[in-house]
Amino acid sequence: MHGKTLGVAAVVFSVLLTGPGSAGAQGGFTGQRPMETPGQRAGERPALLNEVRIDQKLDEPVPRDLAFVDEDRRNVRLGQYFGERPIILALVYYECPMLCTQVLTGLVTAVGVLDFKAGRDYEVVVASIDPGEGPGLARAKKASYMERLDRDGADRGWHFLTGTQPAIDRLADSVGFRYAYDEAIDQYAHAAVIMVLTPEGRVSRYFYGIEYLSRDLRLGLVEASRNRIGTAVDQALLLCYHYDPEAGRYGFAVMNLVRLGGLLTLAALGVFLVVALRRERSSAVGAGVRE
Repeated sequence: MHGKTLGVAAVVFSVLLTGPGSAGAQGGFTGQRPMETPGQRAGERPALLNEVRIDQKLDEPVPRDLAFVDEDRRNVRLGQYFGERPIILALVYYECPMLCTQVLTGLVTAVGVLDFKAGRDYEVVVASIDPGEGPGLARAKKASYMERLDRDGADRGWHFLTGTQPAIDRLADSVGFRYAYDEAIDQYAHAAVIMVLTPEGRVSRYFYGIEYLSRDLRLGLVEASRNRIGTAVDQALLLCYHYDPEAGRYGFAVMNLVRLGGLLTLAALGVFLVVALRRERSSAVGAGVRE
């Protein structure tokens, strides 16, 4: 569903009420009224949020040449993470006190129950949308989530990046991640979403919100890898579940079950006919011997 625009009502936004680095509240989570702009009527949607949305770009490529700096202050190209494994991509910013933390916590929770391993079966790329953030923040954020994940060797498959505004803009545009910066409060408004890319770096799946079903993430990785990872059980599940791009999740695929039931019925009928023919031939041979 290329270019499909999903309304912002379907996702959660990061609209902060206080400046960066504070322990302030975040609109939509604390019950406090979001900040109003001059001329805005009470209860009216802030104009800033009209710029915030996800434009799905399924099967579109993410630029390989984008230059970033990783948590170890190494200059990297995004394409370094492409080629072998599917990639989970999250666009956040590290000083966001609420929504981004929940997005990354939801991601860690979802992958924490999978038997897939980061660095072996998939890669995780977390990129800051704030060009003012540097590798020191990225390193601290990675350490925090690796401690939460608590898996040996997981750090080799997780990459926390910072970059310049042009690189950030190109990356965000390539996956349809539309966000807005509010100079008045020095904060960003953005959707809560993670994306799965194919090993070649093409957009494969979007998952929305701050909690992600491990089943959905697993099936998304299996499909993005074109069955290079996963088991026969995963293949069976993919017959039962179908990705709904508008909802950003996997749903029960009734028609696939009907088709599967038809195939099983035909197979059973074939086995029955073979067994019946063999019995008939055996009976004919026995009758001939008695004569």
